[in-house]
Amino acid sequence: MGLIASEAARPITFSDLSAFHRLSEVHLSRDGQWLAYVISDVDQKENRLDSDIWLIPSAGGAPRRLTSSPRHDRHPTWSPDGKWIAFESNRDGEFQIYVISTSGGEARPLTQISTGAHQPVWSPDGHHLAFVSSVYPEFSDRPYTESNAANQQRLDRQEKNKVKARVYTQLLIRHWDSWNDGRRQHLFLTDIDQGNAIGAPRDLTPGPWDAVPNSTTFESGDEFAFSPDGQEIAYTRTPDPTREEAWDTNHDLWAVKVSDGSRHPLTSNPAADGCPHYSPDGKWLAYRAQSRRGFEADRWQLMLLDRSTGQTKSLTADWDASIEDLTWSADSSGLVVTAEDHGSKLFWTVPLTGGTGRPILKAGTSTDATISPDRHWVYGLESQLDQPAELFRVAATGGTPEMLTQANASLRQSINLPTPRSVTVSGAGGTPIQMWVLRPPQWQEGHKYPLVFWVHGGPQSAFLDSWSYRWNAQLWAAQGYIVAMPNPRGSTGFGQKFTDDISRDWGGKVFDDLMACLGWLEEQPDIDPQRMAAAGASYGGYMMNWFQGHTDKFKTLVTHCGVFDFDSMYGATEELWFEEWDHGIPWKDADFGKWSPHQFAAKFRTPNLIIHNENDFRVPLNQGLALFTTLQRQGIPSKLLIFPDEGHWVLKPQNSELWHQTIFDWLAIYLKPGP
Repeated sequence: MGLIASEAARPITFSDLSAFHRLSEVHLSRDGQWLAYVISDVDQKENRLDSDIWLIPSAGGAPRRLTSSPRHDRHPTWSPDGKWIAFESNRDGEFQIYVISTSGGEARPLTQISTGAHQPVWSPDGHHLAFVSSVYPEFSDRPYTESNAANQQRLDRQEKNKVKARVYTQLLIRHWDSWNDGRRQHLFLTDIDQGNAIGAPRDLTPGPWDAVPNSTTFESGDEFAFSPDGQEIAYTRTPDPTREEAWDTNHDLWAVKVSDGSRHPLTSNPAADGCPHYSPDGKWLAYRAQSRRGFEADRWQLMLLDRSTGQTKSLTADWDASIEDLTWSADSSGLVVTAEDHGSKLFWTVPLTGGTGRPILKAGTSTDATISPDRHWVYGLESQLDQPAELFRVAATGGTPEMLTQANASLRQSINLPTPRSVTVSGAGGTPIQMWVLRPPQWQEGHKYPLVFWVHGGPQSAFLDSWSYRWNAQLWAAQGYIVAMPNPRGSTGFGQKFTDDISRDWGGKVFDDLMACLGWLEEQPDIDPQRMAAAGASYGGYMMNWFQGHTDKFKTLVTHCGVFDFDSMYGATEELWFEEWDHGIPWKDADFGKWSPHQFAAKFRTPNLIIHNENDFRVPLNQGLALFTTLQRQGIPSKLLIFPDEGHWVLKPQNSELWHQTIFDWLAIYLKPGP
């Protein structure tokens, strides 16, 4: 599906990466005639993204912009009659729900709730709109006018108070990049007539729990849905008791009755359930579920709940794949799901009889699946390592995808983006290890090039055949490097056992897998084994720190937000379930620190660039500071870059530019890029 570059094509630059249009959030109108989607563009001067909603005929044609605010317009959702699109926007400050006519005109706000509003979902008859707002639970049983005023007063008092102290009596006290202020994500319902909100919204889920997961680990699109008759909403409630939610993954499905707000549980699986989707005929509730409590990377199975009997069954019990998004066919005969497979993320069809999914596409990374009412077409977004995401459609029976947008075609054709190759290497115990290898656009046969060896985060994640705006392999290769992206033990998309094999073994088989991949690379005629570097973030950053004490193969290392000391990491991170599953509990497990890099600091020798962010609460700043101190104390060449306004990732455009420039300048010192 990639475009062919012109003969005058040049290597990609950071400015090019910023100039690409970023497509996301595809939503099909109920009649199947139109697609709404979001395009986000970098505003480098303002140091942020600007997102707008676009429309395009589902059969192909000229796209048109529907909104044009200078901030974020996103999460579009069609009204059942196709006349309106509801969306969330921060155009006037806090995110609120807006509505706009699909024929154009000005958007108007549907909500003015003090705690903001997100994720609009229409009822099947178009008379109601559900949304999410983060409210203080102690006010949530009160009438809306009273609770909304109490929320506003609390927020105003916090803003004006010169004392910024926080007091907590239970975890979670912070998450990813934000401190917890005690609010909970509740479901609200507002009545709609001709695109106008009627009356005050109702809080459907009062109390101390979240009505959607508070962790993106357990999200897959909207985590709530209306039943086809509009009488109830199924949603994903967070663990109970709430004091255990930092280490408990037991999310359950609940239902709330729209008429009176009465609620009852739908599932009682001791592990995580989520992503509820009613079948169009109302007979079934499809969702995804894990089997092992406390393991965030357990396989997600596609489940089916019979609404007449309450019985559940797995449709994918015999398919060793982990389900992400899911969507029903219009006749309720089956579903299209998203799942990873050996370095790709594909759409698959699954019938109600279950079994192994049938792939609709063969390669690349596809997201945002939606099915036409006649079940002939599947729509979505697809990207590859050499192609930013574009909107496409493909026959539901499979075949060659048809591109509906060419948002990046002109810029893409002016740039030389080499096609990566996939290789397989024999890892620990002879296990096959898949790896992507990307040559620089300046590559010439007969020359040797320096290598940059990436290790992905997670650790239960994977390098996919997909485009990235944070770690973009094409931009790194354009500096004159061959870039290798291995998927060692712990990677997803290669079967659950392969994923499981990294737990309690962070520096074991996975290290052997990586060294086997590196050994294969050293033997390639176009790679200079005397000019090799490694780089990684999160778990990948951990592995850079493990490399420090266990190999001298690399001229330099780049550690982004990497784990350095298991003991201090456990006490300072926020979501404890991954720590406890992958390492144990420090006062209970004697070998808790077995794989901690800091224990091997006496063997550190390799020059190291360390990047860490002050708002990273997943891998806190002390990890990067401790690593830098250790290197400096031993006189090892090292450099520390800290972003005070970033979390686990570097997202602001100007920060991203400095991040890339710092890394490329550092690598150039030790690798001398080019042949």
